[in-house]
Amino acid sequence: MSPNTPQPRIVSLLPATTEIACGLGLGGQLVGRSHECDFPPEVLSLPALTASRIDASGSSRAIHEAVGRAREAVGPAPLFSLDTDRLASLAPDLILTQAACDVCAISADEVRAAAAKLPKPPRVVAVNPSTLEDVLNDLITVGRETGTLAKAREVVARLRARVASVACRVRTFPERPRVAVIEWLDPPMAAGNWVPQMVSLAGGSDVLGRAGDHSHWISWDDVAAADPDVVVLVPCGFTLDRVIAEATSPPVRDRLARLRAARGGRLVAIDGHHLFNRPGPRRVDSLEALAGVLHPGRFRFPASAAFTRNIVILPGASNS
Repeated sequence: MSPNTPQPRIVSLLPATTEIACGLGLGGQLVGRSHECDFPPEVLSLPALTASRIDASGSSRAIHEAVGRAREAVGPAPLFSLDTDRLASLAPDLILTQAACDVCAISADEVRAAAAKLPKPPRVVAVNPSTLEDVLNDLITVGRETGTLAKAREVVARLRARVASVACRVRTFPERPRVAVIEWLDPPMAAGNWVPQMVSLAGGSDVLGRAGDHSHWISWDDVAAADPDVVVLVPCGFTLDRVIAEATSPPVRDRLARLRAARGGRLVAIDGHHLFNRPGPRRVDSLEALAGVLHPGRFRFPASAAFTRNIVILPGASNS
């Protein structure tokens, strides 16, 4: 971007695109965010333009039922609200949002409709990744839209190098553990999209997920029948402490206690809020954390210490 070119005012309505923008050096051009954008920490000073219409602080079962009730209503309302008055006051030139999941964040259609009503309609860029390659391509897209394409290519090259480093190292390991990655706990959901690919790159074999396909509902009997060596819990939007609290609550704990992986000490919680569920630059941190989980003692990545923890399930007792 030329020094004389006006810098675009950017609103990001997805945590991943906020991280992408900051990774490209555009943090100073962000003027608004979603209620879930919290990294890097300095974005918390920006006005939040969205809010959840359901209580997202409850258990995974309570959230699941609340979403179900909303979906069953006649003419169901969106799960998220957008402060259109505040959006108008910020006068953005560009809005970054998503078109992948209207349960996880405000939908692209809502954002486009709101943008079209502004006095000077901004450009709307909606990411919709389903693979790791898509995530990297989204960085290039945002770079192209913001005049930071050279920086985006540089960032992507560094991320690719980190991915290649993990993939090359695990090829030398004789073991390839069988892995189940669970994206929701009550009811359980097998993680899809980019996760099975990441399991493979980290030196494992995903027994439930389908690469490039959406996450899908399963039962705990399905998990037991697959008999994975390692079970990784990454419920969407849950921080590490919240994952552990949910996993050790009676409805979920009793199911997990029956799994061979749990009895063998290979039940692991990973912070889904910050890592696996965010298709941005920290997707590679997620890969590194997963490699450390699948091959303990062979990797020392910062993400492993910060965002993963083994869970000990004692049948009939609530502890971790």
